[in-house]
Amino acid sequence: MTLEEILRTRRAVRRYTDEAIDADTVRHCIDLARLAPTSSNMQLWECYHITDPDTIRRLVPACLDQTAVSTAQQLVVFVTRRDLFRRRAAAALAFERGNVARNSPADRQAHRTKRWELYYQRVMPFLYGNAFGLLGLLRKTLVMAVGLFRPITRQVSEADMRVVVHKSCALVVQTFMLAMTDAGYDTCPLEGFDSLRVKRILRLPRRAEVNMIISCGIRDEGRGVWGERFRVPMEEIYHRI
Repeated sequence: MTLEEILRTRRAVRRYTDEAIDADTVRHCIDLARLAPTSSNMQLWECYHITDPDTIRRLVPACLDQTAVSTAQQLVVFVTRRDLFRRRAAAALAFERGNVARNSPADRQAHRTKRWELYYQRVMPFLYGNAFGLLGLLRKTLVMAVGLFRPITRQVSEADMRVVVHKSCALVVQTFMLAMTDAGYDTCPLEGFDSLRVKRILRLPRRAEVNMIISCGIRDEGRGVWGERFRVPMEEIYHRI
């Protein structure tokens, strides 16, 4: 399919057939989702690919008994991992050091490496650090002061950084769903669930946060899609300046 065909074909499917789907294909779609952009390339997310029927059955009540889950062949639970910022920053820095060595002119390598070291060893820990909420307050205060004199990113509080990682994870989720459509499978993004029960069933790390649960399968042509697709008219959302 072309990209436009993929976008027009993808729908939130609420009921699936009993036809099995290939777990390796779903895994490949997750692999493709890793290509999605994330803020500062920190990639503070991970996912849990659920193929075990018993686990899916246990998740049905936690997902408010939605048929998009009870009829799903597989589930993919995407979670944010803001607590892994030091590990991911170190991995990004290690990559960029090699990236600079492979692709930058020799006379620019030292400067560019130093810039990446500053970014991932100083800036990222400062932005993602917690310290019982004190760092968020300090960041907000500094931004307000500096912002009096020059433009600066202002969304740096604890709540803001939580939003950042969830936005990045949502980009990954959308990429996954489009890849699934291209593979001939259907999905439904779910935000209606009891996150505490989901975390307990999957034994997720304490500081992990569930971003979305994606049900996967092949749509029931008669009942899988709830009628025609509604979208707000273009003239209401498009502003050309």
